[in-house]
Amino acid sequence: MVLSVGQPIDRYASSCGYCSPSGERSKTESSRTAAALNALQLSPEVYQKMINRGWRRSGRFCYKPHLRSSCCPLYTIKLDVLSFKPSKHHKKIVNRWNKFIQHGDDASTGKQKGKDNARFELRSSVYASEFRDGQDQVFAHRFEMALEPSSYTDEKYELFRKYQTGIHHDNTTPQGFRNFLVVTPLHQEHIPYLSPQPNHLPTHYGSYHWCYRLDGKLIAISVIDILPECISSVYFMYDKDYEAYSLGKLSALKENVLAHELHTAGAPFLKYLYLGCTSPSFPSPLLNLQDLNTTGYYIHSCQKMRYKGEYHPSYLCDPVE
Repeated sequence: MVLSVGQPIDRYASSCGYCSPSGERSKTESSRTAAALNALQLSPEVYQKMINRGWRRSGRFCYKPHLRSSCCPLYTIKLDVLSFKPSKHHKKIVNRWNKFIQHGDDASTGKQKGKDNARFELRSSVYASEFRDGQDQVFAHRFEMALEPSSYTDEKYELFRKYQTGIHHDNTTPQGFRNFLVVTPLHQEHIPYLSPQPNHLPTHYGSYHWCYRLDGKLIAISVIDILPECISSVYFMYDKDYEAYSLGKLSALKENVLAHELHTAGAPFLKYLYLGCTSPSFPSPLLNLQDLNTTGYYIHSCQKMRYKGEYHPSYLCDPVE
């Protein structure tokens, strides 16, 4: 059994990045925590129980927002991946990316010729653009995805730096990237599959980087935690050159499929997705960063966070009961 250990941190308040104009923060310390800790080590089971009670992590820093006193209440939300049905908008996003990979187009505009096929099945469609050894058809681009344990490389940091400066107009450092999106308190534990495990699925619960490569170049990373009951999408970063393809929404659909596959392969309790975010929350006293992960939170007062309502059926956690 893995012992979960954390050092409690005093409650604190900070400025808010949700109820202010884009690129700005509130002038007062209007965002507050109800509890916080520096997690030295957490078992996946313990962290699963924590996020189901409103906690979230950024690196080793774990915090629980104080909903009643904060300007923008952060409600825990989860998506039922077994009942999820993609909308026309979701299908359009997947088809547009597949056409780009298969036939090519102008990456700056996302313009393509032809109509979408009427038939759409989510799992096969999100895999349709990925390169497979031995495939007969030759695509215009080679697109590959690799799920790997959380780790630091200069290539990953350069993508993060480009994303932070280009999208959020925020500076960063290699150590800041490590503390925020590489270091994790989660201890890897074997996933007890009830049936033979497919080769492309992970063998352990824990923290992962899901890397998107286009013609050998790293263009996006989904930072995710795979837990006993869910995939928790920690953060998503992408190359701004491909902004026209709505890669953030595409990643949510891919994570949905991954969670469904894990459930089908024999992880019976894993059937939810906690949708992530790429917007600023409040500074961490440990990380010295303006951006904190707000995965799994729904913030109705923030337009960028209301997109989670587009994925349903989703459920909000009652903060009292």
